[in-house]
Amino acid sequence: MLDYDKEADAYDATRGGEPRAAAAAEAVLGLVPRNARSLLDVACGTGIVTRRLAEARPGLRVTGLDAAPAMTRAATARLPGAIVLADSRRLPFPDGVFDAVTTVWLLHLVEGPADAGAIIAECARVLRPGGVYITTVDKAAAHDVGSDIDAVLAPRPRRPAQDHRDDIRAYAAEHGLHPAGTATFRGHGQGRSPRSTVVDLHRGWFTMLPPGEPLTERFAAQLESLPDQERPRADPEFRILAFRKPSSDFRQPPAG
Repeated sequence: MLDYDKEADAYDATRGGEPRAAAAAEAVLGLVPRNARSLLDVACGTGIVTRRLAEARPGLRVTGLDAAPAMTRAATARLPGAIVLADSRRLPFPDGVFDAVTTVWLLHLVEGPADAGAIIAECARVLRPGGVYITTVDKAAAHDVGSDIDAVLAPRPRRPAQDHRDDIRAYAAEHGLHPAGTATFRGHGQGRSPRSTVVDLHRGWFTMLPPGEPLTERFAAQLESLPDQERPRADPEFRILAFRKPSSDFRQPPAG
């Protein structure tokens, strides 16, 4: 996994910057109830999306949280006094204090199902009854846009996707959350070019392809033989899911 303390300085520039952040924030806010008054952005990173969430809804009190000190420093510069350094598996908040909780580009990073489940359990715990949990899903799959780059990389070894939508729905149901909507947004500026993909290979972006290994170098050589080395291929399309925590007067409909 990448070291996100080291990634902090270049994070925004290498991941679509403000255009991608604007698209993500708009999609997320489309699923946040208009009467929500508090939102927790878990794994807020540099705060580039978090700030937009706060600016778009002046009546929404937004708190960001991240486990990487360099990321929280960057986020604090954007939202002073609103950023917390903490582990997403152990949120430092009481039960039922937020109207909305988001995890944007987090669950694909975790090591296994136990961590994904623990994060969702914590998000559900700190939600108020009637609150909404919103998360990105299927991130790695979104980057496969059917390009010549994807054809070259198709046989590479892959980590199991911990953010597969079906798994996330199952974890949410386990913790009492019910489907409440879905949306997509464009990953502006994240279309891969052959040249940028080789750079990513050499810096360990593809976690199952360590830099310098023979297999990694074979993929790099194949990518270097593709045409239009500097031309980005299509941008990915990311998906988000929303889940609602039942209100105290919620009644599950009878079976049958």
